Amino acid sequence: MSYSRYLVHRRLLLHLRKCPSVNTSTSRLDSQKRLISTSNRCRTVMPAWVIDRYGNNDVLRFTRNAGFPVIHYPNEVIIKVFAAGLNPIDVSMRGGYGAATLSMRRDPLNITQSGSEFPLILGRDVSGVIMECGLDVKHFRERDEVWAAIPPWKQGSLAEFVVLSANEISHKPKALSHIEAAAIPYVATTAWSALVNTGGLSKDKCANKRILILGGSGGVGTFVIQMLKGWGGHVTVTCSQNAERFVQGLGADHVVDYTAGPVEEPLSKLEKFDLILDNVGGDTERWALGLLKPWCGAKYVTLVTPFMQNTDTLGVADGMMQTAATVATKALKHLIKGVHYRWGFFVPSGPALDEVRDMVDAGQIQAVVEETFRFSQVPQAFEKVEKGHARGKTVVQISQDGE
Repeated sequence: MSYSRYLVHRRLLLHLRKCPSVNTSTSRLDSQKRLISTSNRCRTVMPAWVIDRYGNNDVLRFTRNAGFPVIHYPNEVIIKVFAAGLNPIDVSMRGGYGAATLSMRRDPLNITQSGSEFPLILGRDVSGVIMECGLDVKHFRERDEVWAAIPPWKQGSLAEFVVLSANEISHKPKALSHIEAAAIPYVATTAWSALVNTGGLSKDKCANKRILILGGSGGVGTFVIQMLKGWGGHVTVTCSQNAERFVQGLGADHVVDYTAGPVEEPLSKLEKFDLILDNVGGDTERWALGLLKPWCGAKYVTLVTPFMQNTDTLGVADGMMQTAATVATKALKHLIKGVHYRWGFFVPSGPALDEVRDMVDAGQIQAVVEETFRFSQVPQAFEKVEKGHARGKTVVQISQDGE
């Protein structure tokens, strides 16, 4: 018997035990028909916000008939969502960003019968409780409180339930509510990938390092400030004047107001940096790499890359070739000048969130929630994120149990 067939049989037996209205002497087909809507385990649909095409906020649609997630692989878990965090990538994905690339990564089991990724559920952050575990899941059990960053090629958290693999989730920090916890995972794993995997920093290699964060008041920036200060780094941040006290309160050692004039001028007067994290993009590459210590292993890591745009515009094959040529040219150009040029990308990681959880519970990182919306207010939450100039994260409360 295949795992998927075994799982169906196992769940059927559980349903039969928990649903007294079901007559165990009936046929399997009749029994399955009676399972619908009798309990969470007996449901085949759930409420969710979906999109059926790419576009602006008008494409968001609430439905009570979204397909209930199913465990297809033995290392997966089903999570009841208490809170979902929104990120700028959700707004971009709503408009079709990354459609060509992400369609290659999507699991065929999660593609609809029409062969389309639609209806698509957005939302990259989740905090909730495990409802069911696959047979190979060892470190989690039902009713565990967990948090996770959902890969953009999977169905998201703007729904009552979501299915993820066990290596993508982590036990939620005890110090945080579900709403607070939903503000951290996606920015945390993005920052971890950029600073640790790409930038080479760690809690043992950060003391006295000078780090510059370009764009420090948003979700990624507010997390990075706290993480680096927890590791003993010296952090300089660029932001608007009205966010200066905000980022200083998170631990920033020095703040430069980008609205006061060309930001490169005051930055060039400071001691040079060991690492720059660029959340801004644009023409910053033209001057920012000159702020690094030459020939000392200094790194410039940017989270603003043309990879998805290239594949969307040129197709996957040509887009990847163009991307490879671009990053190779830039890396060589700056290596000659004695600094390392790198692109940073989001990577889902339960182990990284384990490290972050320990920092949260130790009081080194706090959740920065700018605004919370109800499940019925998802379009308004998207409008808030779309406006930009964030002071932390926007979170949607999916379940009242997540208060």
